[in-house]
Amino acid sequence: MLQKLDIVKLEIKSVLILPDYLGAHSHFLIKRFPGLRFYSAPEAGLSGFNLLWFKAARLWSTGFKSAADISLDEYHKMGRINLADNSVDLVFSNLFIQDLSDPKHFLQECWRVLKEGGLLTFSYLGPDTGKELRSAELARFPLKKLASPWDMHDMGDALLGERFSDPVMDMEFLTLDYESNAVLLSDCTGLNLMDSLEGKTSLSEDLPKKLSLEIVYGHAWASGKHLSKAQDHLAYIDPNQIGRKTRSDSA
Repeated sequence: MLQKLDIVKLEIKSVLILPDYLGAHSHFLIKRFPGLRFYSAPEAGLSGFNLLWFKAARLWSTGFKSAADISLDEYHKMGRINLADNSVDLVFSNLFIQDLSDPKHFLQECWRVLKEGGLLTFSYLGPDTGKELRSAELARFPLKKLASPWDMHDMGDALLGERFSDPVMDMEFLTLDYESNAVLLSDCTGLNLMDSLEGKTSLSEDLPKKLSLEIVYGHAWASGKHLSKAQDHLAYIDPNQIGRKTRSDSA
């Protein structure tokens, strides 16, 4: 994601990172876009020392500039990003959308908080993630379906449906190799591919030694925010956006 963002030509003064994995993105973003104002949502479940470390790492990487917190728990409960309309130039969302039951609503919230001409960039796990675990031999495992099993074509259509412009989608497979069943199962639970297996399944059972991750990448622009959403194939424009052409304009 960071490599793909490096080629984007956009003047960015404010960014929402959702979620922010222990400040992993802050250093790159502040180097790429000096003077950034951060709005950041720590990954769910951080507490105690980990939360303190996260705040310290983010503060250090941003040159001791304050960064407002956004709560992922609040978003899951209320369905709202706790930011005003037209607040940020960039929404940066890494491996989050696959856990949402209503990704279209998330796109609507991103549209709302982005400024005119702002950019949404994201990645998420696609539907073929963990396909090794879905074989008939492993049907006894308590596998979970992704909350949002969208492929990149589904997401591209949804972006256009929510008024984003010029969506660009990409996908790749990453394959993880394992020597330990315990590590494989730990990663599967961490990725929400299955519930905890503690006390349910023996680690001595025959398990695959590989795990495929389908990573879907995309970005799209929040352009034309002054236009009302199209209805009946017609788009409605705010009268204030219509200027009268004068003789001097045409000269």
